[in-house]
Amino acid sequence: MFQFVKQFFQTVEARTARGFLPTVRAINGFESEFEKLTREALRERSMALQARASGGESLDALLPEAFALVREIARRTLGQRHFDEQLMGGIAMAHGKIAEMKTGEGKTLAATLPAYLRGLFGSVHIVTVNDYLAQRDAVWMGQVYDALGLRVACLVHDNAFLYDPLYTSAQAAASLHVGALAQDAKRDELGSFKIVHEFLKPVGRREAYEADIVYGTNSEFGFDYLRDNLVYDKAQMVQRGFSYAIIDEVDSILIDEARTPLIISAPDEDAGKLYREFAKVAPRLRAADDYTVDEKKRAVSLTEAGIEKVNSLLGRKIYEENNLVLVHHLEESLKAHVLFQRDKHYVVKNGEIVIVDEFTGRLMHGRRYSGGLHQALEAKEGVRIQEESRTYATITIQNYFRMYPKLAGMTGTAATSSEEFHKVYRLDVVQIPTHQPMVRADSPDKVFGNEQGKFTALVKEIKARHESGQPVLVGTISIEKNEYLSKLLDREGIPHHVLNAKNHEQEAAIIAQAGARGAVTVATNMAGRGVDILLGGNPYHETGAQEVKALGGLHVIGTERHEARRIDNQLRGRSGRQGDPGSSQFYVSLDDDLMRVFGSEKLKPYFERLGIPADEPIEHRFVTQALDAAQTKVEGLYFDIRKHVLEYDDVLNRQRDAFYRERRAVLEKDGEGIQNLVREKLRAEANSLVDAAFAQDDPAGFLEQALGQFGQASRKMNEQTLAAGREQTVDDVFAWLWKPVSEIGGQEKEQFWDWARAALLRVFDMYWMSHLDAMEGLRDSASLRSYGQHDPLVEYRREGHRMYRELFQQMNSHIALLVVRSALQSHGHRTA
Repeated sequence: MFQFVKQFFQTVEARTARGFLPTVRAINGFESEFEKLTREALRERSMALQARASGGESLDALLPEAFALVREIARRTLGQRHFDEQLMGGIAMAHGKIAEMKTGEGKTLAATLPAYLRGLFGSVHIVTVNDYLAQRDAVWMGQVYDALGLRVACLVHDNAFLYDPLYTSAQAAASLHVGALAQDAKRDELGSFKIVHEFLKPVGRREAYEADIVYGTNSEFGFDYLRDNLVYDKAQMVQRGFSYAIIDEVDSILIDEARTPLIISAPDEDAGKLYREFAKVAPRLRAADDYTVDEKKRAVSLTEAGIEKVNSLLGRKIYEENNLVLVHHLEESLKAHVLFQRDKHYVVKNGEIVIVDEFTGRLMHGRRYSGGLHQALEAKEGVRIQEESRTYATITIQNYFRMYPKLAGMTGTAATSSEEFHKVYRLDVVQIPTHQPMVRADSPDKVFGNEQGKFTALVKEIKARHESGQPVLVGTISIEKNEYLSKLLDREGIPHHVLNAKNHEQEAAIIAQAGARGAVTVATNMAGRGVDILLGGNPYHETGAQEVKALGGLHVIGTERHEARRIDNQLRGRSGRQGDPGSSQFYVSLDDDLMRVFGSEKLKPYFERLGIPADEPIEHRFVTQALDAAQTKVEGLYFDIRKHVLEYDDVLNRQRDAFYRERRAVLEKDGEGIQNLVREKLRAEANSLVDAAFAQDDPAGFLEQALGQFGQASRKMNEQTLAAGREQTVDDVFAWLWKPVSEIGGQEKEQFWDWARAALLRVFDMYWMSHLDAMEGLRDSASLRSYGQHDPLVEYRREGHRMYRELFQQMNSHIALLVVRSALQSHGHRTA
């Protein structure tokens, strides 16, 4: 059944790509006409298209001419003409699909087509995997958009820039001793891997979002959304809504990073003493005896003996103290000690724990593990323990991008995840044919009995190919393995470049030269994604390219199979671009994480029976099947985890959407609007108080006491008043609450309602923070209910809905109390 579904999807994708051919012919029909026009005439045609878009013409009606304009301008400004296959990729993205285009097929250039077309109708966000690519592409492709009359901007951490061909940084120009024309020539030659900053004008973030096309990382867009929902003045908001987004390396962002939420937090209480205490306990516990490890679920659990040992070491029985905080700190400390390895999952840099992205090997500065794990790692490594944080706002990558009415993406590896893209994002994958036939030779995996044997054979292979002059790119899965291999190469006297998260500032320039004759480049995973590796080196030289082609092109070696097939395919894809010769092979050992956890038990007896030496590999279909099965297991496991995360987050997401709409309504109201809103809140509080009173044995006494907290002695709510019925009583209570507020007049009135707006927003934020904490606790407790034969997700939804209702009831009460007491104080009333 699975194979049938897979074939069905592939057939649909191929059919969709072929269906683009009539549109491609229509685009090509404009070429001879546009070649004769001046740049000014082409810009006038672009202005006419903008007018037609504003007039209501459909996207499909404008697409052929728009794409033809972009291709002609790109030919003149970049010296690059879109191939028909790039047009097909652009058509797919313009219609909200994922274009799977192999590495080197020109995805960056292809994205200019849908970006320009969609930019005629509204704002376009182009999402990159790092700040470097956001700046590079804004400068490199910016000249295309600018020539057609669209404004381009880019967002980076703590900064924003507008593409401006007339802007020149005086300092940079002086240091380069070049003028504008020389800078433009420099961009044309090196723009594929070097940022030419002279074209980027620093601007405010709000101005950057006013541009038609904005480049930036998912974090920058996502955090700006969260920050916009924390401001106290609408003039401080920077985004202008969601229209259309193109996500570069869409599999990396929507799948690999989907489990990582974006969180804005602030320091809470210092639990450093506890973390240091438990960091000393964790190393004294022994695996199997004191705790068990489930590497598949990345979980650690104390045994009964372990609990007793902890109690003995601490001198107290924490599990009997009914203190969940202590238990939580202990479990996180144990997890930090057992499951997280330095230079693999994190590095220590400048006295801080910095997370390493397991998929790209990059350092994720500013990101912190949640739930106390980061503090546990700080205690483990003996660095300063930062205070625990309290969450102000959070959203997952999945739910952020689902807010865009239209979403598109591009990558070289999407087909193996087409089911997830469709189910989660309603995105279909279209496989775009390559411009030239793929001739790369992918050899079967070599499997070794242990890691030492693997690396011995690996170094021999690299040395032999280096001595022949063939360039070699070696992909590792961690900084630790990267540096280990580098030491082995140094020992053999093999010159090489190391490319990992510790020196990622230079990674683009390094990877750009990985195709030069004799080059040996060792890189973590897919570091340097987005930069083409040209045979012979970059910029392109015909003689050098032909020499390397004669040697077999770029040879790619993977030192380990990754948990996802996509990542392996991305590494292979660095070779054989645009019909170039190339080759790839993976070196695997039974000690590798993937094999050790998911597959080696089937292969170890095979090695032992045959007595195969450690540095001699085996190549057999049975081995390949075992590796494929292991990867399929992991992919399925992680898909289930992401799906599970999304199901829970969907509950909070609906609450977040509704809550932020309420908050934004407060932010955008004028004084009269705030006055009307407070009136509604007071009416709601009156209803709540009267309902509570009628449920008491002494309703009059309850109301008298409840109203007394508002700041002045209330009149007696005697039996006669209550006898008039519930509705009359509500009217009476509301009138009493509203009276001091309604009496504010003169110059004081405007000031008071401005204050009230800010006060309401502070109440919103305070209660939302508490609600996020409560929902996180609910999620933890809901999972325990499965032991009582309850569905945890159903329980989470039910309880979460109840808690959200209570959130607004509590907020209404707080707002009523705050506003009434403040109004009384402004009148000089004596408070009770």
